[in-house]
Amino acid sequence: MQKADIGLIGLAVMGENLVMNMESKGFTVAVYNRTTAKVDDFVGGRAAGRNIIGCHSPEELVSSLKSPRKVFMMVKAGSAVDALIDQLLPLLDDGDILIDGGNSHYPDTIRRTAYVEEHGKLYIGTGVSGGEEGALLGPSMMPGGSNAAWPHVKPIFQAIAAHTQDGTPCCDWVGENGAGHFVKMVHNGIEYGDMQLICEAYQLMRDLLHMTNEEMQQAFAAWNETELNSYLIEITAQILAYRNEDGSCELDRILDTAGQKGTGKWTGIAALDESVPLTLIGEAVFARCLSAMKEERVRAASLYGRRISAFEGDKEEFVEAIRQALYASKIISYAQGYALFRKAAQENNWNLNYGGIAMMWRGGCIIRSVFLERIKEAYDEDPELENLLMAPFFKETMQRLLPAWRKVTAAALASGIPAPAMTSALSYFDGYTTANLPANLLQAQRDYFGAHTYERIGAPRGEFFHTNWTGHGGSTPASTYNA
Repeated sequence: MQKADIGLIGLAVMGENLVMNMESKGFTVAVYNRTTAKVDDFVGGRAAGRNIIGCHSPEELVSSLKSPRKVFMMVKAGSAVDALIDQLLPLLDDGDILIDGGNSHYPDTIRRTAYVEEHGKLYIGTGVSGGEEGALLGPSMMPGGSNAAWPHVKPIFQAIAAHTQDGTPCCDWVGENGAGHFVKMVHNGIEYGDMQLICEAYQLMRDLLHMTNEEMQQAFAAWNETELNSYLIEITAQILAYRNEDGSCELDRILDTAGQKGTGKWTGIAALDESVPLTLIGEAVFARCLSAMKEERVRAASLYGRRISAFEGDKEEFVEAIRQALYASKIISYAQGYALFRKAAQENNWNLNYGGIAMMWRGGCIIRSVFLERIKEAYDEDPELENLLMAPFFKETMQRLLPAWRKVTAAALASGIPAPAMTSALSYFDGYTTANLPANLLQAQRDYFGAHTYERIGAPRGEFFHTNWTGHGGSTPASTYNA
C-alpha cells in the first residue's frame, strides 16, 4: 500500500486548498474529515487522479502515513483541537508529529506542546496566512513548537509556502512552543491596523474631499506604486473599481458594520499583559466594535446633527498628505507589534528572528508589502534594536512624514471625521519621543490617595519614596508592584 508523506484532518476551505498545494509540490497526502462524505466528495471530485488518499477514520489515516507520522490538523480553534489531540495520541508512536494549522491562541499552543511532548510525541503550532488563495498557491507560514519536529516538516512547509522574488520561502522556524501562533496573532493584529488605516484614508477622501469612487480608485492605484505597495492597498483599488452589471459600485451598497474573529482582540490583551503600548491595533479593534453599533450610531448622528465643514485648500496636495499620514501610521503599527514581539520573547524565552519574521510576511500573507524589506534591513543592521523608530531609516522617514501626518490628523479632528488609528499612532509617536511625560503627577496622585510610592529624579531606579501629603496620612507606604 502506498504511504502518504503527511496527513491532513479537516477538509474545509483552508484544509482542501493546503492538500491541493502539497500534492502539487510532489507530496502524497492522506485526508480525513469527521463528516466522511466530504472525504468521498473531495477525493472523487476536485482531487480525482491525484496522489491523495481518502480515509474514513483517524485510525485509517494514521496507518497510511510514513514514519515519523505527520498529522496536520485544520479544525476550529478551541476545544475541538484538544479533543482531536486526545483522539490521535493513542494511535501515534513516539516521535510522531501533530501540527495545528488553525488560529489557535498561543497560550493553548504552549500548553498543548508540553502535553504532547509528555506523551513522547512532537507538536507544532503554525500560523497560516493568505486565505483561500494563499493556502492553494503559497501561504505565509509561521511554525513553532517542538524544535525536534522542524527538520521533518521543513521540506514540506517550505515547498508549499509563498516565496519572495529571490526564491526565499516565506516560512521558517519561529521558536519554541507557542511562538509560531504568537507571531501569527500579532500578524493578524497588524492586519487589523493596516485595514483600519486604509479605511480612515478612504473616509477622509470620501467625506472631507468629496472624491468619487473613481478618483479614490486612482489614488489607491497610484499609492500602490510607492512605499505603500502592498496587497491591501492593491485590493482596495480593485474594490473601488468593481462595478455591478447596472454600473453601480458594490462598495456603496455594503453596510458599515465590520466583523472580527478575535485575533486582533487577543493581540491587544497580550499587549496589556506584557505592558506594551499597542495603541493603534487596540483602536483598530475598538473601531470594529463601534461600527457594529450601527443603529445606535444612526440615532446619535440624528441627535447631534454634526456637519463636516467644506474643505479649503489644494485637494491633490492633501491626498498626498493623507498618503504620507497613512505611511507614518503604518510604521507605528509595526513598531508597536515588534515591541510586543521583543517583550514576549523575553517573557517566554523565545529566540525570535525579527528580520526573518518580516521576510515570512513578504509573500503569501494579507499584510505582504515592500515595506517589510525595510524592517528586515533594520534588524540585519541591529539585531538588538529596541524599537523600529530607533533605526536610521525609520528615523529619517518619520521626520519627513511628520508635517503631513500632523496636517491630516488636525484636519480630521477639526472636521469631525473619526481617525482613531491615525491619531492614536501620532499620540504614541509624540509620547515615545517625549523625554518628560506628566507621569510624575500621576505617581504623586497615586501616592497621595493610596501611598503607592514613587521614584525620584537622581535616585537609583528601583528605590521608592512616600510622602505624607496631608500631614495626617502617616509614613507607611503600600507595597510596591506593577500589575
